[in-house]
Amino acid sequence: MSNRHRRTTLVDVAEAAGVSLATVDRVLNHRPGVSPRTMERVEQSLVRLGYRPDPAAVRLARGIQYQFCFVLPTGTNTFMSLLAAQVDRTLMSLAEQQAYGDLLRVDVFDPYVLADTLRGLIGRYHGVATVALDHPVVRDAIDAMVEAGMVVVTLVSDVPNSRRHRYVGIDNSAAGRTVATLMGRFSAQRRGPIGIIAGSLALRDHAERMFGFQQVIASEYPHLHTLPALEGRDDTQRCRQVADKLLAEQPDLVGIYSVGAGNRGIADALEAASRARDVVFIAHELTDFSRRYLIHGTMAAIINQDPGHEARSAARILLAHCTNQPVIADQERIRIDIFLRDNLP
Repeated sequence: MSNRHRRTTLVDVAEAAGVSLATVDRVLNHRPGVSPRTMERVEQSLVRLGYRPDPAAVRLARGIQYQFCFVLPTGTNTFMSLLAAQVDRTLMSLAEQQAYGDLLRVDVFDPYVLADTLRGLIGRYHGVATVALDHPVVRDAIDAMVEAGMVVVTLVSDVPNSRRHRYVGIDNSAAGRTVATLMGRFSAQRRGPIGIIAGSLALRDHAERMFGFQQVIASEYPHLHTLPALEGRDDTQRCRQVADKLLAEQPDLVGIYSVGAGNRGIADALEAASRARDVVFIAHELTDFSRRYLIHGTMAAIINQDPGHEARSAARILLAHCTNQPVIADQERIRIDIFLRDNLP
């Protein structure tokens, strides 16, 4: 088996320079006791072999550890449960990098609860990844964390005017535009209203999705019009009640766009009203429930983001900023997936 991709070690450098491992260590750490000629030979070997120190090994040798915290919402949001499971897996793998972490579940729909939680993390962690509400008190809490020297990553939902270091998630405006195009094509020139059910109008990701959706519907599908957005707070029972009311008041309803979670409630309402085949229902996130609704035709399409990729990306970015390592932008770009029942993984 080829070793061409194996990381160069200090043993390799020592052999190439014809010196002991201790001598290489002295050169790297600028300690005395090495002649100029030997030092030059070691440095040339370092360059020729492309030696790069293993950051985790360096941290282990120096006794450096990093502590991170992921802050996710409470509630019945199945996607957030999937994300939490991926965060748990990611935190276990971080131990190999001399980094450790915790997972907190809080009510992110309450800006004051979220802001107080974030402020309470100051001084306890080196970095935080949080699903965030775009609200002044949350923005102020994020800025306070950064001012205190913490790395902050917003996850899934952004607070772009804060001092956070990076956002990890899909382009939500593009996701909303994608849903509008699918809705327009699936509606087959039927005229009528489209219902919009969001988790919260204060969530940045939901607001951006609705903006993109409404923009395309208004400009490209004049036979459709959007109704005022309703809030379901990503709760199954509340979304069921909102959808029941929407279906009762709009007998000519063409479609429903579920911007957030709570899709079980909407699907149950459609099926109970015997309208699962005539109302075009498009939602976000591939879960066991949405997969079943898609297969059976209650849903027309699902827009998805990979929770595993997001959890790993957030962890990599937190660690990179703490260790002054570069962030590989292409690796951290979160894709928008479109699933129909014909291409389910």
